[in-house]
Amino acid sequence: MAEVKVIEQRQDGIDIIEMKNQELTVRVTNLGCHILSVWMKDSKGNTDDVVLGLEHIEDYRKDEKYIGGILGRAANRIKDGKFTLGGQEYHLAVNNGPNHLHGGTEGFDKKVWDYEIRDDKVIFCYLSQDMEEGYPGNLRIHVSYELTGNTLTMIYYGTTDKDTIVNLANHTYFNLSGRREKIYDHKLRIKASRIACVDKDGCATGEKLNVAGTPFDFRKFRRIGERINDEHEQLALAGGYDHPYILSDQTEQITLLHEETGRKLTVSTNLPTVQLYTSNFLEGGFPGKGGRANENRDGVCLETQFMPNAVNLEERQQVILRKEDRYAVFTAFKFEVQEND
Repeated sequence: MAEVKVIEQRQDGIDIIEMKNQELTVRVTNLGCHILSVWMKDSKGNTDDVVLGLEHIEDYRKDEKYIGGILGRAANRIKDGKFTLGGQEYHLAVNNGPNHLHGGTEGFDKKVWDYEIRDDKVIFCYLSQDMEEGYPGNLRIHVSYELTGNTLTMIYYGTTDKDTIVNLANHTYFNLSGRREKIYDHKLRIKASRIACVDKDGCATGEKLNVAGTPFDFRKFRRIGERINDEHEQLALAGGYDHPYILSDQTEQITLLHEETGRKLTVSTNLPTVQLYTSNFLEGGFPGKGGRANENRDGVCLETQFMPNAVNLEERQQVILRKEDRYAVFTAFKFEVQEND
């Protein structure tokens, strides 16, 4: 069982909580449910932090790169910042070109959440009030972080008193080398035969692309950097990989591997897509850990979620949470070390 304890309490209400067992040491905060660090060993017994972060905790309040936080109410982009639900048109903040991104000008990643520690988990709670950032309904969200062995599991629950849309995701940037190098030589496998195409503003268009024969084919392990600079319209539009992959399996859908250290991350979820983002626009933000600047391609995000912009694209809109229903999704991150020859 993991030991879970508060290791820092600040006057501004921001707390830092440590979850620790023999396999992993994970630090999180009630500011936006950010994952601050994940310490794990490599095949030689060396321990490194395998996620990106910021030098100062207060910088997460203004961070525009969403490093490690919970995105909501709706992760990713909603075209033109508007949608229609129940015959009424709603207008959201337009904070990313012409689109709404990651919950608006002050999304869930900027909020200070209530929380409780229960055994080997931290349960965060937040009440998003009716029309906050333009979203209808009083939405109560619980996010549970549970550390069991080598697996960090995130479970999201939500209820609303009015039909609304909910599409939460975590925006952690992984680098299994311990940031000794960029993510080009990380190998990636995604069980997905199609991606959702995006437009010049990064918003899902509704068009799907079969990955066979394209730089987007990660059905077998392949280096992230192998084809990231290929001439392909979708790569050019996004500045690299920043696309929703439509998952085609029920478990262990995503695997990230760094062969030199032997570190492997396996992701399982009950969500239908994962946004693969290769930190194409990471530079220029607040100082990273140790005062070192975070740069493009320093990390890779594996953001499990419902289809972006689904409220404007899909007939069966999974992102809609009815007031009689309950939002319940999970994503599990399993960190392993395999021996090198």
